Amino acid sequence: MKIFFAGSIRGGRQLIPTYLYIIDFLKSNDCTIISEHVGSQVLEETEAKMTEEEIFEKDTTWIEESDCVVAEVTVPSTGVGYEICHAVAHKKPVLCVYEKGAKVSAMVLGNTSKYVTAISYSDKKQLEEILQDFLEK
Repeated sequence: MKIFFAGSIRGGRQLIPTYLYIIDFLKSNDCTIISEHVGSQVLEETEAKMTEEEIFEKDTTWIEESDCVVAEVTVPSTGVGYEICHAVAHKKPVLCVYEKGAKVSAMVLGNTSKYVTAISYSDKKQLEEILQDFLEK
């Protein structure tokens, strides 16, 4: 399964360890993560060499080529919100996960599209269960 992973980049990078955990879990379940760079510590340096248009084209093309999207939405991010909408417009299933108690946008939690599922997690074990359930659908 080819997965586009979305996580905050310019909105805040404090969840890089969680992004890496999710990416590693998905890869251990034979998934290909086409946006694995989101978990990179040096991502901002890499993207600084690209134009805004190049970043947009790369990400939207990858979403269109993916089977689904997994988004970590604990940290508010306009870009992640856009990526979720782009995936929905292309009829891609989207799993949004977030830390229990996080103030997640109503635009994510209130989305009634059949393509969007948003679930909170309180620990890594629960996060793994949520991801596993999504992969089995």
